[in-house]
Parts: sequence; C-alpha cells; structure tokens
Amino acid sequence: MQAAQPVAVPGITGALPDGTVVDIELSHDPDGVRRVAAVSPATAATLHPDGWLDLNGFVLTAAAAEPHAHLDKALSWPEIKSPPGDLTAAIASWRAGSLRFEEDSFRRRALAATSAMLRNGTTAVRTHADVLPHEDPLRAVRALVDVRDSLRGLMSIQVVVLPNPLTPTAHIEAALDAGADLLGGAPHVADDPLAELTRLLDLAEARQIGVDLHADEFLDGDHLTIEAYADRVADWPADRIRTAGHCCRLDTLPPDDLERVAKALARASVSVIALPVTNLYLQGRTGPSAGRRGITPIEVLRDHGVLVAGGADNIRDPFNPVGRADPLETVSLLVTAAHQSPDTAMQLVTDNARAVLGCEPAGPVVGARADLLAVRGTDLVEVIASAPADRVVIVNGTPVSRTETTTWTATPEDLAITRGIQNLTAPTLVEMER
Repeated sequence: MQAAQPVAVPGITGALPDGTVVDIELSHDPDGVRRVAAVSPATAATLHPDGWLDLNGFVLTAAAAEPHAHLDKALSWPEIKSPPGDLTAAIASWRAGSLRFEEDSFRRRALAATSAMLRNGTTAVRTHADVLPHEDPLRAVRALVDVRDSLRGLMSIQVVVLPNPLTPTAHIEAALDAGADLLGGAPHVADDPLAELTRLLDLAEARQIGVDLHADEFLDGDHLTIEAYADRVADWPADRIRTAGHCCRLDTLPPDDLERVAKALARASVSVIALPVTNLYLQGRTGPSAGRRGITPIEVLRDHGVLVAGGADNIRDPFNPVGRADPLETVSLLVTAAHQSPDTAMQLVTDNARAVLGCEPAGPVVGARADLLAVRGTDLVEVIASAPADRVVIVNGTPVSRTETTTWTATPEDLAITRGIQNLTAPTLVEMER
C-alpha cells in the first residue's frame, strides 16, 4: 500500500515559545509560497476548517537551519575511529581515512545525516565538501551536489567547495563547475595564510560567487586572517555571501583588538558562525589556552552589529565523535557553554542561521514563510532542556515529518506484584534444587 502524500494544511494550533497557545492561519502567495496570515489566541470555541493541524502540547518555532555542516564526513567515525586529538590530528586522520571512501559512501552517509536533520527540524543546510587528495578528488563534491538536488523541496542545501592549501586551483574550479554553490577554504592552516586567503578571494571575485571560509580555528598564535578577509570583501555587492566559521582566535584576542575586528566584520557584512560542539571538542586541549572554551565571542560580535548564527558542524566523524544532528543540541550548548539566553540561543539556530544562508524569515510570525518546527513541550526552556524526539516538521505549510515516541514506566504496584511472584516461587525453586 502506498504511503499518503503530504498535504498542505490551512492552519495550525500550538504554543509560541513563551507558552501562549495560538491559532496560526496560513495563506498562499501567487508564487506558491505559503505564509503565516494571522496569529491569534486559541480558544476552546474556535472552529477550524477541515485539515487544520492540532498541535496542542507542542511548542512552535521557525524551522532550524544548519549554517555549517560537513555532510561528506558525517557518520564516518565507525570506519575511521580517529584517536582523540586536536584539529591537526583530526585533519590528518580524515585525510588518511577518506582515501578509502567511494562516491557512493559520501552519498549514503550524507543522506542518512540529512534524514536525521530533517526529522529533528532542520530544513536548510549549508555543507562543505572536501576536494580530496585522491585520483578522483571531486567525488565528495559530486555526491553532495546529487544529495542537494534529490532533496529539493524538502530541504534547501548549499554546497561549499572546501579545498586545502595544497589543492590546485584547477581542481577548485572543476568543483565549482561540477555544481557547488560557494567557495570555501581554511587559509589559517596554510604556511602563508594571507597568500591562501588572496588566492581564494581572487577566484571568488573572478567567479562572482559568495564565500564561506573556515577562519582562525585556533586559540594561540600570532596570525589572524579574519580581519584581512573583512577588509577585502567590504566593497562586495550587498547580496554576495561572505561568511566566516569558527573564528576561535577571537576568543583569545585582547579586548581592544577584538573590538577593532568586530567593527571590521560589521562594516564588511561578514557573518560569523559559532560552532560549540566541535570547538569544545577540539580546542583548548594544550598550550597557553588549555581549558578555554574555544567558542567565538558571540556577545561582543552581536553588540557591534555582526550577524552571528549557531551551527553543529560535525556529526560523528574524526572532528567530533558525537553529535545528534539535532539543532536543540546546539541550542543547549550555546546556553551552557556560550552563556546565551534560551531565547537568543534558539534565535541563533533558526532566524539568524536562516539569514546567513539567505533564506527568507520563517516561523509563527505574520508574513513569515510557513516553515515550522513543533516540539512536544509547554515552553521553550522545557523544549531545550528535554529535547524530546516528539516533533512535527512543516515545510511550506506541509507536514513532512512526524516523530512520536511511546514510553512505559513500571508503577510501584507493578514492582510489588513482581516481588510477590518472586517470593512465591523462591521456595519452589529451592525444593527443585534439593
């Protein structure tokens, strides 16, 4: 029997993050986009049209976006099993382990990861794709482009080419020709970081495409590429993407230097992505900054007008052996490790992450696109704290995923009955042994 096709709903009942239960009426744009037309207090007397989605007992937010993923690396831990270490060790482990992965492995693991992300409430993803040191260096790029195209309509995916400093420029151009959307890289790991930054930005300008760089993913050092990056792209067209991920070094800059860099980033409209999961795992292991969190200084950047988002980065690979592909995991760490309020932490993985990706606003707000996440709970703090699996994911006004869990817990009466049975049967067993 064929599964029923998803059907758009005329409206939804659920709770806003503050716990207020509301009715959300949806409407159609002429171009087919479904939007929130009205949000009003729900009452018991409200009559809803057929097909209305009753999510009483769920908290509604904008659907999450993942602004910094590595779908080519996702779920590779069982095959690589990298020993614990810092960023340099993780890179070496991945480069060696990736040699044995065929294109189908990249595709299969990426599909498994995106499936988990979608059911957990993420409907837009920006993923980096390595240009690999191999006779077929573009197999990860091709696989992720294929995944992007196959999930169109369910999930919006952007693919970023991620070369290393030794990657020939011709290979980077070939990856862009293969369908990648943006140019990435990690200039800070090059022998000459500024030369590598210049090479990448020259290519981006020649191609007139956006850039998403891994920037200054270290805590102790005497170089800084993020400021040169900001200065170079300050005059780019306003709609051209310019993003920096990690930016760990900003966490150890003297206050005056940090303020100067923050102003430069805001002036150049460079968005910054904080990545608590992987940075907590890899950073602060040794050196003068041992024990530091390694998370970019979110408050300072936001205070100076920088658009900051939160991401999960790696999912069970050499750079992070854990990770649940769950935006609420990122939110929880932003609260506990980055000292963000629950409301701000949620904003970093929903509204702000969508803005970094260039997606239009979504959520239970009049005029917003009807891309929503509903999580069982009474308010936002409960949802973040418990991260229940019970969720409904809505894309363009259409439920596309629903997860329901069943729990059974023994009562004291059950235990009393069990103990009674054990007491009754114990003598019989003794007699049998005799």
